Amino acid sequence: MRLLDVSAVLDRERVIRQAGSETKVLEQLDGEAAKYAILSHRWGTEVDYDEMTGLMKMDEHNRDKVRQRDGYRKIIKSCEQAKEDGYTWLWIDTCCIDKRSSAELSEAINSMYRWYCNADICYVYLNDVDGSALPTEQDFIRFGRSNGWPEWFSRGWTLQELIAPTELEFFNKNWVSIGTKQNLAFTLQDITRIPRGGLKGGKTLNSINSRMRPSVAQIMSWAADRKTTRVEDRAYSLMGLFGVNMPMVYGEGPKAFQRLQLEIIRVTCDHSIFAWNPKGQG
Repeated sequence: MRLLDVSAVLDRERVIRQAGSETKVLEQLDGEAAKYAILSHRWGTEVDYDEMTGLMKMDEHNRDKVRQRDGYRKIIKSCEQAKEDGYTWLWIDTCCIDKRSSAELSEAINSMYRWYCNADICYVYLNDVDGSALPTEQDFIRFGRSNGWPEWFSRGWTLQELIAPTELEFFNKNWVSIGTKQNLAFTLQDITRIPRGGLKGGKTLNSINSRMRPSVAQIMSWAADRKTTRVEDRAYSLMGLFGVNMPMVYGEGPKAFQRLQLEIIRVTCDHSIFAWNPKGQG
């Protein structure tokens, strides 16, 4: 996997106005061996791989336009937090994947759940929460477009990003910590309808003890109300939770979810998938 070198990113930012300050900020490392932090977030005006690696090659005007984006500030604040916590490496999906390569994108999507599982800690950035605590009741005035909760909780990809890491810390829009997965377990259970046992970390889903594993129907129900920008991602974002792999075929539409169900049936003897009510998953 390709990881951000936290110190290199921050050092480059300090000398951003100096000529000849080109710095390598991304390294290819063994994700099984490296100790790293990882970021989960709702996308906005992001900075991609090409912009992150080519920042110093831009003219000053274009470089400043990139640095003024919310997505760039998010990268810098994530690196600052990782450095404060003692991490050398950080993974962020927006800039650590070269999405111009369909092969790399497919590999990343098929590996992403494992990457979140293997991270030492996951930072969750809630850009629409300005208070010092996670909301404990639905607020349709503030969060009307996401069922009364911060938008992060309504997205398809963030389900695996909530479940997979063992250690997870939430930050508000000002990068102030508002709690961890452990001490917010009851609130998270109320928001997501996922029992606290299901929030302990992604390795629980792979437990050899069947009584500890949630059923296929349970996991499907956790994802039922979540949305993705592309219809295919409703399936692709669940692969890691079910321990399956599939090739990415953007453009296949709802057929992606049919392929996911067939793959689950192929690798599991859990028949609860036949009892699951797929309303809204068309």
